[in-house]
Amino acid sequence: MIVLLLTIGVLGLFFILMSVRLIFLKNGEFKGTCASQSPFLNKEGQPCGFCGKTLTASDQACGNPDAKTNDLPSVRK
Repeated sequence: MIVLLLTIGVLGLFFILMSVRLIFLKNGEFKGTCASQSPFLNKEGQPCGFCGKTLTASDQACGNPDAKTNDLPSVRK
């Protein structure tokens, strides 16, 4: 029973500490959350599939998520 309570306590502490970062950031946003902004994942320099922004060294933040995104190709049956 003690192990179960300790596990729940550690998990609760983890989520509380992760939310502290959201409290102290402006508008509660994380910067650079686009996976395609990573030079390790995007070696060809393609634009972000979520926001359409291209990878630049000066601006690592994701662009406007409400912007028009690239459409996925259609799949034939």
